[in-house]
Amino acid sequence: MSKKKAIIEKDHVVIKFSGDSGDGMQLTGTQFSETSALMGNTVSTFPDFPAEIRAPKGTVGGVSGFQLHIGQEEVNTPGDFADILVAMNPAALKANLRWIKNGGTIIVDKNSFTEKNLIKATWDKNPLTSGVLINYNLIQAPITSLTQVACEGLELNKKTVVRSKNMFALGMVYWLFHREMDFTENFIESKFKKKPLIVEANKRVLSAGYNYALNLQLTQSYRVNRAIIKKGTYRNINGNIATAWGLLAAAEKAGLQLFLGSYPITPATEILQEISVRKDLGAISFQAEDEIAGICTSIGAAFAGKFATTSTSGPGLALKSEAIGLAVITELPLVVVNVQRGGPSTGLPTKTEQSDLLQALYGRNGESPVVVVAASTPSNCFRYAYVAGKIALENMTPVILLTDGFLANGSRPWRIPKMSELPEITHHIVPDGTTDYEAYRRTGDTMIRKWAIPGTKGLEHRIGGLEKMAITGTVSYVPENHQVMSDERKQKIEDIKKQIPDQPINGKTEGDLLVVGWGGTFGHLVTAVNELREEGVELSFTHFNYIFPLPANTEEVFSNFKKILVCELNDGQFVKYIRSYFPQFNYVQYNKIQGLPFTVIELKENIKKNLEG
Repeated sequence: MSKKKAIIEKDHVVIKFSGDSGDGMQLTGTQFSETSALMGNTVSTFPDFPAEIRAPKGTVGGVSGFQLHIGQEEVNTPGDFADILVAMNPAALKANLRWIKNGGTIIVDKNSFTEKNLIKATWDKNPLTSGVLINYNLIQAPITSLTQVACEGLELNKKTVVRSKNMFALGMVYWLFHREMDFTENFIESKFKKKPLIVEANKRVLSAGYNYALNLQLTQSYRVNRAIIKKGTYRNINGNIATAWGLLAAAEKAGLQLFLGSYPITPATEILQEISVRKDLGAISFQAEDEIAGICTSIGAAFAGKFATTSTSGPGLALKSEAIGLAVITELPLVVVNVQRGGPSTGLPTKTEQSDLLQALYGRNGESPVVVVAASTPSNCFRYAYVAGKIALENMTPVILLTDGFLANGSRPWRIPKMSELPEITHHIVPDGTTDYEAYRRTGDTMIRKWAIPGTKGLEHRIGGLEKMAITGTVSYVPENHQVMSDERKQKIEDIKKQIPDQPINGKTEGDLLVVGWGGTFGHLVTAVNELREEGVELSFTHFNYIFPLPANTEEVFSNFKKILVCELNDGQFVKYIRSYFPQFNYVQYNKIQGLPFTVIELKENIKKNLEG
């Protein structure tokens, strides 16, 4: 046994688990990140998997990965490059070698580096012996064979035994970072409680991986100390679950029943799945036969007095566009969650992008204004789902909430709020006994109409897709009335400016360069800006969550900077949008359309370039 090596203290570290889509890398990464969160670290994750349910085994196209960044201080991104890479086969190594830091540690299952697998992964030579990994700390562990040894004596077939090899890799990394195994062992017991042999196999293999690393002392071990965080109850949460919980909380606060009518679509399906199991909170979910049916059932639920929602991704939003227009003209509250992915068409179903912004803003016929808000971290998907519900219910209007694949699948620790901490939500349902109800009579000096529940005596009314007569709601083809109704629908959205906060600035309120982002790019942008400031670079940053209408002080914020750098994961949709309102400013842009989030390194380089320019 080699001499025990010293423990290295780290402020933060990036780890990536990678293998075939059937190797359990998502589960492995999730277990490590949740264990780290329970042990007091801040965490940011980025699952990355192929679009195919089961891509060709052993090929680069079939590689599934899970990257996570843990720290003792706040981490806002899953990291650019990994300190530790676990590669379960040659294809995983091939796909991820460019994302490992020079001098980083690579753990491979050397049993998988067969001639057949090397050919599938398009390696000309075996990378374990060719010298291509000379600049890395390479650990060649016989993971598959030792997994089989650990399960000797159990009445399980070879295929079932080998499926637990991800636990061996997890055990090794648990030793490497002094993680406790209790959480994962409890998870295994709960997940497979009806399959005791599977429980035993996975626990044995997890322990075997830990002891293998402990006994051989293969490399330095690391310690990432606990972070100092605000007191409260925390859980690790991804954007889709946070979105579902935000909608549930809004329904509870408003005193209404939540209805979600949706069609399964990557990467939004998890929202439907989560709400479908919340019958204990009175939620109703409906899995429709298509996207159009999903939103139309939601509009019907809104007509009936429910807090109505629907979830989708880019192609589904396109199909829902006519029905969104129906929600606009009927002036019914509705939240449409769009989890953006790479396009056009089917595009990149499992990859992230911000390319649906213009569709959300303008993708309807006629003058059809819709409120658009965007979440910016996995955990604040809860907040902006709640905000979307509040705006929809209090203003009798549809609201589009934009998240994206990066937020939906990524996770962050989240402090669970008390319901008493959340802002009140009021609605406009007409009370029983009202005798003077007219469908399109506005409330006071606002453009908000009242909400009558069908079947209530004395509140008979008509709404639908044809233009309505102001106040009475009867069908109208009067030209002047169409102008009035169009103006009132527009003014109602403009009035929402009074309800949203001013646009904040991170840094000085004037200067040479203002970095601008929106939605899911927040973590990478704020990290790049903070790192540049630590290097002595002076610049400011602002990030938009309220897209339409824009915050009332947007023009004032922009007016104090010589140059405005807008960074987006598209070809410049937000910069085109804000330029249409404020053409007088000097805009520059940095765009990326690769199905991947920004890296901090590329952002820093581009920001420096624009400062020098």
